This record gives sequence, structure tokens and C-alpha cells, in this order.
Amino acid sequence: MAKIGIFVGTVYGNALLVAEEAQPILQAQGHEVAVFDDATLAQWQNYSSDVVLVITSTTGQGDFPDSIAGLYREVKDKLGYQPELRYGVIALGDSSYDHFCGAGKTFDALLQEQSAKRVGDVLLVDAVEDPEPESVTSPWVEAWGKEL
Repeated sequence: MAKIGIFVGTVYGNALLVAEEAQPILQAQGHEVAVFDDATLAQWQNYSSDVVLVITSTTGQGDFPDSIAGLYREVKDKLGYQPELRYGVIALGDSSYDHFCGAGKTFDALLQEQSAKRVGDVLLVDAVEDPEPESVTSPWVEAWGKEL
């Protein structure tokens, strides 16, 4: 089974709630799972040959929440090539804004650029359609964990 780091970007706590719902689902499948809110680059690098799940909301004009913005910048500026990394992305957003799920889409684009291997599709969760995101994210996490 996989060693998975869940890296969370949240403002109001929804992304952290999704991460806390995902952790026992993945653990029940036999994966070793840790959740990181306000993570460091060193914590990210502990998973460089394993699996990361980025769960982030979006603020402003497609921006990252403060709790993950620094990590994104460090991954972008200091890591470069990450071909051993497997990852998934759950992006939380609100379709009434122009930059719907912008932070999650941006993190995915960076990891693709760095040759990381995405497992499954990026899950875009719309707060307008799904005010309780775990109703959408939990089935996705279950399927994603089985693909690892």
C-alpha cells in the first residue's frame, strides 16, 4: 500500500474537513496517511517517492489560501523535476467566480510541468452545487485510493 501525504490549503476549514474525511477512507484501504495543514517543503519532500493528495480551496482571483501558498512557491522555486511523485488534486471552489478552482488547477499544472504522475482526474468541487463537499469527495477518494 502507499504512503500518502495530504497537503491542505484552507481558509474557512472546508478543505481541512475534506482531508479529515479522506484520511480514514484511505487508511481503511491499508494506506499510511498523514494530513498537513500549513505544510513545509521538508514535509512535502518526505513524500517525493510516494504519493501526495493536494486538497485546496481558492481565494480571490484564483489565489492559494495562505496555508498552502508558501508550500506552492517553494515546490515551484526549489524542486523542479519530480518524476517519482504520484499525486491527486481535489480543488474546492465556487463557480460564480471567474477563477473557479484556480488554486487546485494551478497546483496540478505545476506538478504536471515537473513530470509528476497524476493518478486519476482532478476533482473540481463547486460550493454552489455541493455545499457539503464530502458528499462528492469521499466517493472520489475511495476510487482514487484503489488506483494507487
